[in-house]
Amino acid sequence: MARSQLTAPSLILSNVQPLPPVSRIVIALAQTVLTWDLRRHGRRALRNLDPHLLRDIGLTEQAAAVEAEKPFWQD
Repeated sequence: MARSQLTAPSLILSNVQPLPPVSRIVIALAQTVLTWDLRRHGRRALRNLDPHLLRDIGLTEQAAAVEAEKPFWQD
């Protein structure tokens, strides 16, 4: 009985042109805004967690409060 081998298809990207500068800037801006939005949502969720759930993820209430109070643009 022959065994089939699964291989990933190979992509040839030799003809792909780099993005124009304006497109690269727009993509970078979109990535930054998405990162900020994820931080904002995560910190809001952290603020609303019960103490026993904070302990489950290894955070004290004080550490969670410090993280939740950070502005969205701060890492």
